[in-house]
Amino acid sequence: MHNKRLMYTVRVAEPNPGLATLMLEQFGGPQGELAAAMRYFTQALGEEDAGRKDMLLDIATEELSHLEVIGSIVSMLNRGVKGQMAEAALEEAELYASLNAGGESHTTSILYGGAPALVNSAGVPWTAAYIDSIGDPTCDLRSNIAAESRAKIVYERLINCTDDAGIKDALAFLMTREVAHQKSFEKALYAIEPNFPTGKLAGLPEFSDKYFNLSQGEGDARGPWNEGEQWDFVEDYDAQAAVDGGDGTASVELSVLETDAVEAFATRTASDPSVNPVTGADLGAGPGAGTMTRLED
Repeated sequence: MHNKRLMYTVRVAEPNPGLATLMLEQFGGPQGELAAAMRYFTQALGEEDAGRKDMLLDIATEELSHLEVIGSIVSMLNRGVKGQMAEAALEEAELYASLNAGGESHTTSILYGGAPALVNSAGVPWTAAYIDSIGDPTCDLRSNIAAESRAKIVYERLINCTDDAGIKDALAFLMTREVAHQKSFEKALYAIEPNFPTGKLAGLPEFSDKYFNLSQGEGDARGPWNEGEQWDFVEDYDAQAAVDGGDGTASVELSVLETDAVEAFATRTASDPSVNPVTGADLGAGPGAGTMTRLED
């Protein structure tokens, strides 16, 4: 059921369509409130644990209330230009200037009439592809923790973009709720024992503690991520290939018919390394093309 009172009071000092466009990042963007609500709601539908299901439904519903708060901020910031666009209250030059105030791209004003739209700050439409749930609670809870962390950073950046005290106040509330949700998700994750690694199957013991130093040279660094008794640090190049003990090549068992077809295809499409043909690139080459093959006189 909908409560007509916002979860947090929105107080906007003055219209600012440019700032409204930035705020859309948390309305229809990948780290925004709709994405969070849909992520947790769909996870809740498939959740088998009663406690986690209840938590996910609670937080999903709260994220929808946050969507309403950030959408109200966008609407208030666009309210002046909304009326001007609808009633042609300004002369052409003044109206154009107001639409582009603060770097606003005019998209929200022309396409959406100043109403909050499910797009990000660059005008890219919201997509369900933002939802990366996979149906395993230990995996999804970790993803949720990361999502809340990313959303907090976006709110921090938005807070830095405005001097409007009322907007900063509302954004600080939304940012803080990301922290609270992250705490809930972490508690739920660690209430599952064991919770690492994700899934049911155990990792192969001969590979679970190896660290392959595959980017060698200046800048190599050691730390708890690759040294200590937990790690087998492998920097020898030969030991980084064919780690299974095989010869490191790919193979497949083919039938006689398949083998004949593959060999015929390879023969038909074989390159002749003994020839150096003149190509269209050679014939059309100009300055900057480098050394080219020329036709013999």
